[in-house]
Amino acid sequence: MACRTQTQLSRTLAANLHSDQREPIVVRCWLMGAISSGVERYIDIVEVTGSNPVSPISLQGTEVSMTLTIVVGLGRSGLGAARLLHHQGQKVVVLERGTGLDQTSSAATLQAEGIQVELGIPLEINSFEPWRSDLTAVVVGPGIPWDHPTLDSLRQEGVQIRGEIELAWEALNDIPWVGITGTNGKTTVTHLLSHVLGHAGIVAPMGGNMGVSAADMALKIKTGEMPKPDWLVMELSSYQIEAAPTLAPSIGIWTTLTPDHLERHGTLEAYRAIKRGLMQRSSLAIFNGDDSDLKAHRPSLKKGLWVKAAAPCADEEPADFWIDAAGTVQSKQSGAMFPAEVLAMPGAHNRQNLLLVTAAATEIGLNAEQIVQGLRQFPGVPHRLERLGSMAFAEVFNDSKATNYDAAAVGLQAMAGSVVVLAGGQTKRGDATGWLSELKSKACAVVLFGTGAAELDALIRQSNYQGQVHRCADLASAVPIAVRATSELDATSLLLSPACASFDQYPNFEARGDHFRELIQTHIRMG
Repeated sequence: MACRTQTQLSRTLAANLHSDQREPIVVRCWLMGAISSGVERYIDIVEVTGSNPVSPISLQGTEVSMTLTIVVGLGRSGLGAARLLHHQGQKVVVLERGTGLDQTSSAATLQAEGIQVELGIPLEINSFEPWRSDLTAVVVGPGIPWDHPTLDSLRQEGVQIRGEIELAWEALNDIPWVGITGTNGKTTVTHLLSHVLGHAGIVAPMGGNMGVSAADMALKIKTGEMPKPDWLVMELSSYQIEAAPTLAPSIGIWTTLTPDHLERHGTLEAYRAIKRGLMQRSSLAIFNGDDSDLKAHRPSLKKGLWVKAAAPCADEEPADFWIDAAGTVQSKQSGAMFPAEVLAMPGAHNRQNLLLVTAAATEIGLNAEQIVQGLRQFPGVPHRLERLGSMAFAEVFNDSKATNYDAAAVGLQAMAGSVVVLAGGQTKRGDATGWLSELKSKACAVVLFGTGAAELDALIRQSNYQGQVHRCADLASAVPIAVRATSELDATSLLLSPACASFDQYPNFEARGDHFRELIQTHIRMG
């Protein structure tokens, strides 16, 4: 018998059973064995009831298909989503465009776990044809545009389109979430808050846009591989938020807003609205009052807590947490808390991050001493102004997380003395004015790499930058040139701060930063 869904089979049986009944016939199907296995089973018994019941009918050998979810992509999010759905008993197929070694290896791993994977499948409507009759949902990772034409076509057919983060939310919404978003600063705040809570004995792992995917974390918690946390600290990008309209954290934190991802969202207004939606759904919202965009839109934002690195002027809106002229963190409710210098991280932006974490930790229940102890022990954030060591008289920093002009400008602001900058990758739309100004002020040389090198080169030269500019194909060829320039120009720092996305040559900014760490190690040892 041809493969049919349970609903189709029931209708067929009801239509074809010989009965004189005038009342509708109800057909109930049981799948013998564990339905939760997510695989096709056989119907063993169909019980037919009505005003004139008939004997149960045996339908051995009748094949039934379960509803199907297709996961698009074999990246970190796709792997986590496929495994979580499979664990939940859903039938899953993964479609992946690539056919390289990484994709082949991941496919083999999933197939060994009982999950079907198809490689070399582009995101086109025809690609879904073999599964169209059973397809009920498609799950996408953050790298796929939410308004992709193929996804829009599937929506019109009634297929549910979902983000990986929403699967995790549905699985873990019995645990309170802290959702951290913003153009810049969210990675540092995520790491710092998770660390401070953990140091105080609160189990609060981090994930989402960095580290462990939310779906993978959900699977580990559900299977007992990871103990059930007290809180979840999740970094959330705009891509993830737009694909998770039901996500409603207990605490939402909004760090900054500057133009970013406009090539995807189109306008700053659309980008802002996505992040605003997360804060609206959060039980408590915490905002950075030093950010010019957030401050300008404060009247229209949800009521919540506001932090400022400096005490508000008389004509400004009040703050709930701030740092006074003596460098002491102050709370509107409890007064003086502790010196801001307990967090040994450079830059004014890190004072804002400190306050956002303090506000959230206070709401969760920590006292000032507990927060201080956690802040003192914080080791820093990988890939965000991460100090890698010394090379002769120059310090080496990995700022691979600086994936836009504003983040790269912040990194430069934190540097003392003259700097040799490594920048490049996949360029983004945005205002480069601030970054170019910091280059002219701090950088004695800029070494460009990746697909965006030519575009950045033109941009820098048009700004009347007076330092050296070098262009390379990739990071591996750029590092030796940067090392030589650092020595020849007596620079005090060598800084990888790309101002670009990593996707031209790396799967993510972490891989780019790790590669830089490997490339520079020899030079650090020699120095």
